[in-house]
Parts: sequence; C-alpha cells; structure tokens
Amino acid sequence: MVSLSLTATSTLLESCPKIKNILLLDSEGKRVAVKYYSDDWPTNSAKEAFEKGVFTKTQHTNARTEAEITMLENNIIVYKFIQDLHFFVTGGEDENELILATVLQGFFDAVGLLLRGNVDKKEALENLDLILLCLDEIVDGGITLENDANVIAGKVASNSMDAGAPLSEQTITQALATAREHLTRSLLK
Repeated sequence: MVSLSLTATSTLLESCPKIKNILLLDSEGKRVAVKYYSDDWPTNSAKEAFEKGVFTKTQHTNARTEAEITMLENNIIVYKFIQDLHFFVTGGEDENELILATVLQGFFDAVGLLLRGNVDKKEALENLDLILLCLDEIVDGGITLENDANVIAGKVASNSMDAGAPLSEQTITQALATAREHLTRSLLK
C-alpha cells in the first residue's frame, strides 16, 4: 500500500485539473441540469447571471458537430449542442482545454447512451435523475473521476436499476447482488 503525506496529497490535488461547473441548458438558456464545483458564484442569482452570459455568448454559434471553446469572465468554456440542449463545461483560465473537452464529450456521450439516442429537452427532463447521477459519476468536488461515456452510463444504469426488477432486466452483477440479498434474508429468518 502506498502512503502519501498530507502535503504530497494536497500538492497532487492542486495539480489536478479543476472543473468549475457543468451546465445543461435548453435552447432558451434555461436550466435543465447544472452542477457547480466552485465558489466563484456564491449565490443562485450569480449562477443564473453566469448561465445567461454563457448562453448569450454562445447561442449564435454552430457547435453541433464538434465542441467549441470560448472565454468568459476569465473562464474557459467548452460547449456542444444537440437538438434543443446545450452542454457546457467550465474551467479556470489556466486549465487545459483538451481535458475540459474530454469531460464535455464524456458527459455528452453518456447522456446520449442513457437517453438511448433520443437527446432532447423533453427526454432529458423525464430522465433528470439519470443526468444528475451522470454528473456525479463524472466530477466530484471539481476533480474529474471518469470521462469514458460507456463506464459512466454503466455506473448510472447500475445505480438506478430497481433491485425489485425482474432478474432478466438486471445485469449479472445486479442479479448476483439481488440473489445474495435474498439468500441472506432467508438464512436470517
């Protein structure tokens, strides 16, 4: 087992790229799902003002095939659109755009997988729980945990699967966990 000192751990965390927020807005700039990891916007009105600024700055671009990059208020914003949804990932002005773009692409693709390719505002709102879980799997406290869309979608799907679902609708891991739970209950009776 490797043991790191407190100063080594804090130095390591300081050198990790930091995500300030991930935004999913509709085609009118209204929130669908947002997650802030920075105190740069301490109030809800500050967050809404930032979101409006981001939307206003990017609404006339065509970021449908590839991610685009812009600067706003000393922040790098990487963004991409599909249908009536606008995906944004924000980092500080010193962050690596490629890392931000990788996080954006992971989020974008994971949402596409979770919504089975039907990525629009209506479907996103109906599956908001999956999108919020997706955000939790991608970033924690501003540190990127995962950016592979298949891994993200798999974790979200396994977390959201109902334990009472028929075994035929569960993955092998979920089915084994359910069987173990039933066995434990029967042995404890």
